[in-house]
Amino acid sequence: PKEIKILDKLAASKDLWEKRIAMIATFAFIQKGKDALTHKIAVKLMNDKHDLIHKAVGWMLREAGKKVSLEKEKKFLDKYAHKMPRTMLRYAIELFPQEVRKYYLSK
Repeated sequence: PKEIKILDKLAASKDLWEKRIAMIATFAFIQKGKDALTHKIAVKLMNDKHDLIHKAVGWMLREAGKKVSLEKEKKFLDKYAHKMPRTMLRYAIELFPQEVRKYYLSK
């Protein structure tokens, strides 16, 4: 769909705010029970240097886990937690029980 192409283009931008918009706009898909685009853009932005991107990605991952599938969020984290910037990971696991948070922070 057109919306996905637009968000892909924004995620590839050099502009901080366009990248952040791309990530946060996936919330509309999360609300409809779809988290694939959130995960796709999260991977694209995984190595971004800016803290505001880390916060946005972690926030949307947390929302996807909360509103769509906690199991899918955990599968994503199992694959990527060791590569994620610390702030991104902390935002993503914020609602997990303490033992689960410790597990992911030790990766």
